Amino acid sequence: MKQLHTIQITDYLFPDQTVQTLYLNYEIFGQPLHQAPIVLVNHALTGNSTVTGEQGWWKELIGYNQAIDLNRYTVLAFNIPGNGYANKEEQLFPAYTSFTTALVADVFWKGLDFLRIPQLYAIIGGSLGGSIAWEMALQRPQAIQHLIPIATNLQASDWLIGQVAVQEAILNHSSQPLEDARKHAMLLYRTPESINQKFTRVHPTIGDTPPIESWLTYHGQALKKRFQLAAYRLMNHLLKTIGREITEEQLRHFAGNTTATITVVAVNSDNMFTQKEQRETYCKLYAYGANINYKEIQSIHGHDAFLMEYEQLQTALQPLF
Repeated sequence: MKQLHTIQITDYLFPDQTVQTLYLNYEIFGQPLHQAPIVLVNHALTGNSTVTGEQGWWKELIGYNQAIDLNRYTVLAFNIPGNGYANKEEQLFPAYTSFTTALVADVFWKGLDFLRIPQLYAIIGGSLGGSIAWEMALQRPQAIQHLIPIATNLQASDWLIGQVAVQEAILNHSSQPLEDARKHAMLLYRTPESINQKFTRVHPTIGDTPPIESWLTYHGQALKKRFQLAAYRLMNHLLKTIGREITEEQLRHFAGNTTATITVVAVNSDNMFTQKEQRETYCKLYAYGANINYKEIQSIHGHDAFLMEYEQLQTALQPLF
C-alpha cells in the first residue's frame, strides 16, 4: 500500500510571475534516508511514485535483490505535481500550460533541498521521467553521480510535439477524451511489428470486434479509472516542453562541467524518442567532453520496451548499481 508523504511548497513563482502553492508527494523505499546512497526515480507520463512493491510499475527493476537493490540503496520517487496520484482536488492545476519539464525539475530539487539531500547517487527515469532527469542534471550539473535517462531525450522533437498536439485535440474535443487519447497513445508507444505479433490477422466474424480494437478499448478504460482529465492534460502537455529552453551553449557548458557519469539507454525501435535522436545526443555530448555512455535495447516493442525488456535493462544497469 502506498505511503505518500507531502512537501508543501508555498509561494512558488511561475515563469509568468504568478504565485501558487505546490504539493510535492513522494515515497521512499529500501534503506532509510541518509543511511545509504540515494537513487531518485522519475516516473513516466502515466506512472507515479509507487515504483516498487506489489503495485510498483518498475518492480521488476527495483526491489530487494533486484538490479536497483533496496538492500543497498534508498529509492526516492516524487509525483509530478498535478498528476493526480494523491487524488486531492486542490493538487490539480487547471492552468497547466504554465508547467514545463524544467519547472518540474526545479520543484524536484526544492523537494530534495527540503529533505536535505544535496547529492544523489543516481537519477534514473524512462520517457518523460528521463527527460526531467536531463533537466535536473542541467540545473545542478555537480549534484549527481549517475544520470540514467532511458527511452527519452533532452529535447522534444517536432515529431513528438506533433503527437502532443493530436492528443490535445482529442482531449479537448472527444466525447470520451481519456479513452480516445489513450488509444492513440498506445499506437505511438508500440510498433506495427509489436501489434502484429500480439494479434493474429485472422479476420473476425462479421459483427465481431477485432482483438486490436478490444485491446485499445481496454487500455482506454483502464486509464479513465486511474486518471483525471486535468491530470492527463498536464502530463501530455509536459512532453512538448522538454528541453524547450536549453541552448547549445548550455549543453556545451554542462558537458564540460558535470561530474555525472551519463548512461543513455535507447530502444532501437522507439517511435516516440527515436534511437537516432538519442544517438545524436550521445555523440554531441561526447564531443563536448561529457563522461557519457550509450546502450541500446533491442526490441520489436518500441517505446514501451523500457517497461517490457527487463532482462536487457537489468544487464545495462547492473554495472552502475
